[in-house]
Amino acid sequence: MEAEVITEILLPKKKSISAGDSFHELNSFELKSYGSGLKWVFLDYSTFWRAGLSWSVFFLLNVGVPIVSHFVFSCSDCDPSHQRPYDGVVQVSLSLFATISFVSISTFARKYGLRRFLFLDKLSDDHEKVRLGYTDQLHKSMRLLSAFVLPCFFADSVYKIWWFTSGGNQIPYLYNIYLSKTIVCVLLLCSWLYRISICFLVCILFRLTCFLQLLRLDEFAQVFEGESDVASILLEHLRIRRNLRVISHRFRLFILSTLILVTISQFVSLLVTTEPRSKVNLATAGELALCSITLVTGLLICLRSAAKITHKAQSVTSLAAKWHACATINSFDELEEETPRAPILSSANAGNSVAPNWDFDDEEGDGDDALDNTNLVPIFANTISYQKRQALVTYFEHNRAGITVYGFMLDRTWLHTIFAIQLSLTLWILNKTIGIS
Repeated sequence: MEAEVITEILLPKKKSISAGDSFHELNSFELKSYGSGLKWVFLDYSTFWRAGLSWSVFFLLNVGVPIVSHFVFSCSDCDPSHQRPYDGVVQVSLSLFATISFVSISTFARKYGLRRFLFLDKLSDDHEKVRLGYTDQLHKSMRLLSAFVLPCFFADSVYKIWWFTSGGNQIPYLYNIYLSKTIVCVLLLCSWLYRISICFLVCILFRLTCFLQLLRLDEFAQVFEGESDVASILLEHLRIRRNLRVISHRFRLFILSTLILVTISQFVSLLVTTEPRSKVNLATAGELALCSITLVTGLLICLRSAAKITHKAQSVTSLAAKWHACATINSFDELEEETPRAPILSSANAGNSVAPNWDFDDEEGDGDDALDNTNLVPIFANTISYQKRQALVTYFEHNRAGITVYGFMLDRTWLHTIFAIQLSLTLWILNKTIGIS
């Protein structure tokens, strides 16, 4: 059932799995362990009634409660510390982000099923190291989700409890003041928890799918360290490129919508807080700051994951070029009988002129790994021909892989451009409001 699949992915495991367990045994264990259904975010589309419940909870906590909160508890007649002048920006921003996230994950679950969406249906074809690494990251992602959600929820809980308990009779209530405030406070906290959970959940799922491709790229880099033919290298790279294209197609609308929403939300927040008569302190603008942190953090999770996988995918070109250069140099050395027919990095060739002698070998480079490092590639006697190697390198140069949004590659250059545009607009707004030039 879809509920079992969703629950399997989104709930933490109850006991550890030994590294020796097979993938099929591990998959069977998780299906049996998480059969109770995903209840805390109400994402269950196994039946018509459960799907209706999911959408009902969404409209209640994401639309109904925020609207009532804004119009009934704006508290414009309260003392200055209990007024909520920025509540409209907070509710609209957070609800729109939750709507984008809920519609995205609902589409994923209904169209693909979460097992196929997270590439679990094809995971059995990967190397054991990739399967175990992805399974481990699967459960770490739930702890990462809690690490983002719980601090935001705790901070908002402290604020709302203080607001209701110290407000006295200024805050509207119905019949019994204590019971009314308790019910409203619980509903507002549930609404906040629901919305930030949905928002961070989609971002974490995007990060998780990107992590699987990182594992596959690290495994793919090993083919250059042994005897491989061009056809097998090309087929594996085409498979990785296809997966990256699938991820880009699924998440492009979510990433673009989130970027536009966060940009507009931050500029509106900047405008309302820099007005001459605005009252900005922890009591009035605390929720606005918390909402901004939530939105920006979710966007940064997506952009960082996209930039990281794009950088890794494009590092394949550098690795292939290095492999081609080492093989070419080694082949000429063999013809001139200057070096033995052995890997150029072996201890017997420690004095070879090709081997570099770095002055900082004891230091680790930033992000050095199998794809992105300064080590020479071992070359074997039966390395493929020069023409095939050159054709493969040319293919890599003209077929850059990575995460794209409607044709725009999400690499570090693109992120720098976004930052420059955001900074320019921010300085322009500050110049118009408080005179910073």
